[in-house]
Amino acid sequence: MDCCGLLTAQKEPVPLKSIEVEVEVRDHVATVVSTLNYENKEDKPIEAVFVFPLPGDAAVCHFSAKIGQTQIVAEVKEKQQAREEYDDALSSGQQAFLLEESEQSPDIFTLSVGSLPPGESASIRLEYVTELAVQADDGLRFCLPAVLNPRYQPQGSDGASVQVTSVPASLVPYSLSLSARVSSPRPICKVESSCSLDPLQYLNPEQTQATVKLAEGHKFDRDVELLIYYKDAHQPTAVVEAGQASAEPGTLMGDPVVMLSLYPEFPQSVTSSLASCGEFVFLLDRSGSMDCSINNTVHQETRIGSARDTLLLLLKSLPMGCYFNIYSFGSSYEHIFPKSVEYSETTLEEALKKVKEMNADLGGTEILESLKHIYSQPCIPKQPRQLFVFTDGEVFNTKEVLDLVKKNSGSHRCFSFGIGEGASSALINGLAKEGGGHAQFITGTDRMQPKVMQSLRFALQPAVEDISVTWALPKGVSVTDLSPPITTIFQGQRSLIYAQLTGETLEAAEGSVMVKYNLAGHPSQNQLHFSLKPAQDTGLTVHRLGAQTRIRSLEGEERDNEGELDEGVKKKVVDLSVQSGVSSSFTAFIAVNKGNNEPIEGPLTRRNVPAPSFMMMSCLQSGYMPAPQMMPCVAAYDLVCGVVEDITPKQISTDPFLELVSLQKASGCWLLDPALAAALGKTSEEVENTKPSAVNQEVWATILALIWLHGFKMEAKEEWELLAMKAISWLHAQNAPCVADCVEAGNTLLGYSVQKDAMGL
Repeated sequence: MDCCGLLTAQKEPVPLKSIEVEVEVRDHVATVVSTLNYENKEDKPIEAVFVFPLPGDAAVCHFSAKIGQTQIVAEVKEKQQAREEYDDALSSGQQAFLLEESEQSPDIFTLSVGSLPPGESASIRLEYVTELAVQADDGLRFCLPAVLNPRYQPQGSDGASVQVTSVPASLVPYSLSLSARVSSPRPICKVESSCSLDPLQYLNPEQTQATVKLAEGHKFDRDVELLIYYKDAHQPTAVVEAGQASAEPGTLMGDPVVMLSLYPEFPQSVTSSLASCGEFVFLLDRSGSMDCSINNTVHQETRIGSARDTLLLLLKSLPMGCYFNIYSFGSSYEHIFPKSVEYSETTLEEALKKVKEMNADLGGTEILESLKHIYSQPCIPKQPRQLFVFTDGEVFNTKEVLDLVKKNSGSHRCFSFGIGEGASSALINGLAKEGGGHAQFITGTDRMQPKVMQSLRFALQPAVEDISVTWALPKGVSVTDLSPPITTIFQGQRSLIYAQLTGETLEAAEGSVMVKYNLAGHPSQNQLHFSLKPAQDTGLTVHRLGAQTRIRSLEGEERDNEGELDEGVKKKVVDLSVQSGVSSSFTAFIAVNKGNNEPIEGPLTRRNVPAPSFMMMSCLQSGYMPAPQMMPCVAAYDLVCGVVEDITPKQISTDPFLELVSLQKASGCWLLDPALAAALGKTSEEVENTKPSAVNQEVWATILALIWLHGFKMEAKEEWELLAMKAISWLHAQNAPCVADCVEAGNTLLGYSVQKDAMGL
């Protein structure tokens, strides 16, 4: 595909001049208004096409255009009807604007600005609402996807790929400004970002309202991420929103809608007792893009390198008695063992040897076939299957992948990790949602290991079963669930419930919801009481999120053999989308300027607005050239960037922490050998000569390793805590004498003062 003529390096003017973004965050919900400013400096009318990413769970609810003094508000219509109206408008010389969601992935949108006359300007206003995901450290993550990496389309797959004109981030010819206003019932502790921010400005003494801005000069080399931290973040909340006055009572938009945010807390006795069984399947992306760095630092460790280190930690932290296997995928897929094997010293060593040899050398990103193979393997009795997926999330057939995971959701839990800028939020969040697991994103300077180890902790906790939701509401008020049934609950992680309330509600009345579940054989419950009085100044945010939740639920219903939804379900989606003004995969926003009777004359020239591609920039920096099918605009690289420089990678020194971890045996112990001494920074003689005489070598080596971890790596405890617990269990099983003497001698040797009790001994 030759798209060289669409790039700025070809001296063609690009009509998009700037993007202005205003974000309003209320507790854990964000309303985002983006204004895209276009200007046609050519001497002929143009059609500008801009393909861009949005959060996968965003509810796009407003789209309007301003040309001169004329404001046109778009309507939601069935997609084919909207496309025909757009084409008809253009063919008759009218101005028209079309916004539609990709049929392959709900986080990709295409904006078409049609018949923009020479010298004319247009401002496009796009509004969406989205929930903020809870992170491992209790921060709430808002992400404005500013980077769109081309999606890999498998050879021979059906459907037209989304065509993305990509240029390196530094050459994007338009600017981005962003300001955010944050408010919450609880004080705002801080706001962090991987991008440069102006200082946080508090608006009241209670520090419950604040503003923050993106610093000038954002270079489009990363998504714009805000991490918002509130005091007492785990407080359950309920928001009741009044229905739209102009809507018919009994409809979703005419009735009140409630949004419940629950944070179940499990007993300490349950969270500390980790499972000693399970089948752990690790699926690693080895496509060419995994050879890029996580951010745009040339000498930062590559995505595949970080994933290898993470697999080392995961494998060392698995419990004895479990089963495991490792798959990797690109244009094809591989597995280390023909089927999952029992975890032992022999199988662990074989796996680690293969992991060290893994590189980003398997071509494109075809995850579907590897998942099909995994699901075709019979489950092992009494060994619950846990699937860990690591990918930079640049796939074309997102919906097909998620349908497969959902179909097999009863046989496993899926934990997903999006690596690097531009990872598809629809894919990463969707894998976890459909697979009953948990999603994490690793961007900027994030370390992959602590986030992955938190997910392993979730996987080792007993699965929550028999989840039910019961409502208690005043007489005459009925409830209709908008959310799909809750299938997964994790300690400290938020569960959101949307519901439509029908009937006469009294503002002074109260309702309650009870969530019951079984946890490790123990019945548990969480109850939340809430007022039915509608909240002030929420607009229709809760209704739109509720509508979006219901739309996605309907879109995910069982499909026929050709992957098509039932026509009755499609009609439900279209009707709900049109009624609520929220986009779907079967609808689109269409606006036609009918006020100007003067047709626009001259041939219409199509101009694709380039999206910033982090993958292109970082891969060029690292000397990696993607395969042509991965990068539709690969022919334009030399025109934009010149010849790729031969950059010699910086030699990465061995991490003593990872070196120490690599020496641990499957049982949890360490051996007393020169490699351990070197990892501890000592000579073999120093380590051997200070060993108490009554203690065997493995016990002494294991205690030294634990002292080193507590003394030298306490800030990374979440990364090594599970493997340390395994070591402590091994020590207890040895009934070793003189443990206190060993700890004292070890502290003296290593120069620490770690207490025996602090290590769990």
